[in-house]
Amino acid sequence: MSPAPRSGLVVGSHGRHLVVRTADGTRVRCHVRGKRSEAVVGDRVQWAPAGDEGVIERIEPRRNLLYRQDEWRSKSFAANLDAVLLLLAVEPVFSDRLLGRALVAAAHAGIPAWVALNKVDLPGTDAARARLAPHAAMGTELVELSLRRDPQAAVAALAPRLRGRTTLVLGPSGSGKSTLINLVVPGAGAQVGEISRALASGRHTTTTTTWYALGDAPDAGAIIDSPGFQQFGLAQVEPQQLAALMPDLAPHLGGCRFHNCTHRHEPGCALRAAAERGEIDPARWRLYAELHDDLNAPPRY
Repeated sequence: MSPAPRSGLVVGSHGRHLVVRTADGTRVRCHVRGKRSEAVVGDRVQWAPAGDEGVIERIEPRRNLLYRQDEWRSKSFAANLDAVLLLLAVEPVFSDRLLGRALVAAAHAGIPAWVALNKVDLPGTDAARARLAPHAAMGTELVELSLRRDPQAAVAALAPRLRGRTTLVLGPSGSGKSTLINLVVPGAGAQVGEISRALASGRHTTTTTTWYALGDAPDAGAIIDSPGFQQFGLAQVEPQQLAALMPDLAPHLGGCRFHNCTHRHEPGCALRAAAERGEIDPARWRLYAELHDDLNAPPRY
């Protein structure tokens, strides 16, 4: 007779290899039935032992799901999030386009997102602030940090925003994610080691998406680290939804001459008129055009 399924949480992912944390805190290497790996970090699952490993039998209903995108396709990679933290830095210079895509993806999934600007002790801080000013104006929460220069102040700023939540932390290389994780996660190295041992290969630790518990209490919260600052998958977004997912464009909706206005070329477009009046930041208006064109591009096979 097959063993009864058990509850677990996916805390690590590398390709088709998944790590499930069991009810007693043990980490078990698992795979899913079938050819497609559909479980992602943050999923609550039912799994069953199968020799030295486990098999994921069922994924519990998700509250939300985020996607990332490579050259050819979108793929889900994190689920059941309470927040997305976009960690940027004064140096290296961050990409406005990637930031915009990430915020649209989070909005589409219904996940609150906030931005932390690290390395504000460096000379380029004023320029970085100016680039983030449109986001501040539209209501995006911004926090300034100096993780290495003033770690105590950084922890004081981060802790209340992370406590009790599952937060996906994303940022480009050099933004300070490793420093942040080591500051706010008790025993981060031990947690990585346990996942590495479950995957049976230390090389996975640099490429796996990883769940870190922020403490032992059930309500302590957690952060999920995913490598790099990938192109966010927006294939799930319909082109006509895009403007409503951008908080600085959304207030101007409803005034266009045509009900199905794309806000790209049609006469009588309220959004284009607002952009011409300077009510929409030019960089943000360009981003809308780029993303809209991307969403209308034919799929590549």
